[in-house]
Amino acid sequence: MNTRFKKLLMSGSAFALVSLLAACNQGGEAGSDSTTTDEATSSTETTSENTAGAMEDYKAGDQFTATEPLTFSMMYSDHPNYPIKEDWLLFEKIKELANVEFETTVIPMSDYEQKRSLLISSGESPYIIPKTYPGQESPFVSSGTILPVSDYLDLMPHFQEKVEKWGMEKELDGLRQEDGKFYVLPGLHETVRHDYTLALRYDIWEENNLEIPDTWEDLYESLKALKKVYPDRVLFSDRFKGQSLLNYAASSFGTVGGWGFNQGLVFNEEADAFEYAPTTDNYRDMVAYFAKLVDEGLMDPESFTQEDDQAIQKLSNEQSFVISTNAQNLIDYRAGLDTTVGAGEYEIKKITNPASEYGNIIGGVRTENGIMISSEAAEDENFVAMMQFIDWLWYSDEGQEFTKWGVEGTTYTKDDAGNYKLADDVNYIGLNPAGTKALNADFGFSGGVFSYGGTTALSQSMMAEEEKEFQNAMNETRELAEPAPPAPLSEDVQEQYTLLATPLRDATDQATLQFILGNRPMEEYDQFITELQGQGLDQYLQIVNDAYNDYKAANE
Repeated sequence: MNTRFKKLLMSGSAFALVSLLAACNQGGEAGSDSTTTDEATSSTETTSENTAGAMEDYKAGDQFTATEPLTFSMMYSDHPNYPIKEDWLLFEKIKELANVEFETTVIPMSDYEQKRSLLISSGESPYIIPKTYPGQESPFVSSGTILPVSDYLDLMPHFQEKVEKWGMEKELDGLRQEDGKFYVLPGLHETVRHDYTLALRYDIWEENNLEIPDTWEDLYESLKALKKVYPDRVLFSDRFKGQSLLNYAASSFGTVGGWGFNQGLVFNEEADAFEYAPTTDNYRDMVAYFAKLVDEGLMDPESFTQEDDQAIQKLSNEQSFVISTNAQNLIDYRAGLDTTVGAGEYEIKKITNPASEYGNIIGGVRTENGIMISSEAAEDENFVAMMQFIDWLWYSDEGQEFTKWGVEGTTYTKDDAGNYKLADDVNYIGLNPAGTKALNADFGFSGGVFSYGGTTALSQSMMAEEEKEFQNAMNETRELAEPAPPAPLSEDVQEQYTLLATPLRDATDQATLQFILGNRPMEEYDQFITELQGQGLDQYLQIVNDAYNDYKAANE
């Protein structure tokens, strides 16, 4: 791997986790000590006042069953495609297995974030607050309305086991606030689920005796060869206005971009400081690469401005052979090509994210949305039982299988090799088109409030074989970027930080597009960096690096 990249740790997502600006959109020695040892013994001492209904000697591998019937209050984000039903099998089995029921505060998904904030701020929040993306907890930390859950990990053996087994200490460190604690229990994945990449017309590559690209340079060379054969085609016409492309391309160049730009920060390990991505050689080289494709007629300049339907139409009409995709997009592309080219007359597939001169690096995180806990819960007589229950349902293998697939023998079966199959009358995401009942809408399983996280095998259990092959190839041939260290912002600098971040991002987006489309020569890139400095870049980085150094000093 390029030595420059070794010094550059990805931080766009990690910094978003500790910033007020984070949106819905990774193990290390220090983290291991603080997460699995210190915090395991730092929770408020449990007494008979908060252990009612809890299991004695509860440990990893145990199924939680309350010693008396319990009801926990919970906020619920209601999805319009599978609205909550009181008679779901999900709730029936939770009551049967765990002796637990819910008192739900149901909120339409479209209003969830706003109403969640109102309930927490007013002190009227239910105890369990799921569907919270890391970073969304930050506004509530200083008020004391949500629990520092890292203080109570000793009550969650399944959670601790997965963190230790999967080496996720650094990911959790990225959630820490100024006080060194974290306030959201994230969903935990054994491996990253890789979604977006390039889709190529494999048959076109084969007809022209070209190797499927493994690197961005390979892609460039093959596009040059194809341009000689198809001089009137645009070859590569992208969708998502280039934002998906720049996101996964940036990872391989050792930087951040597109959808993953966030606050534009990367961590330079050698300098022990955060840098603004567009000022690095990595970002400049990425921009120069796509500028070269556009300049040489190998990539459609409309890729960065057109609507998705236009890009898809060009693919269907064989004006282009390359486009960004995810697993579902690929199905849609094939439907279009079946109509225009004919089923069986073409082959389009995902390729692994191309590598660059900076290495076989991919971005991604192994955490996802999770759970906040109201601080009032710690005073409840059933607090320990509630934490044990959360640990079992959301973090045990048994609980994760249950919330994803449902009840064996009723909604699914599993063979001796561990392969899952939906029941004959149950369908979900097209796995069993003949099924007349929906796993989520009719039974409550595989919904966004309860079902997330788990082993690689569980994550892939609902994937087509083709998608499993892609996921495995990504995991086996690519290296996940290291998470950046925490740099949590104090309340008194967050507003100033926001005021600086927005114009810097706007200027970067504008200049990136200008450079790629050839409206501004790459020779002016240094001038662009000077322009960023004139918009407060140095002050912006000072705020971030002061936060990083303050946190490091306080938590050494």
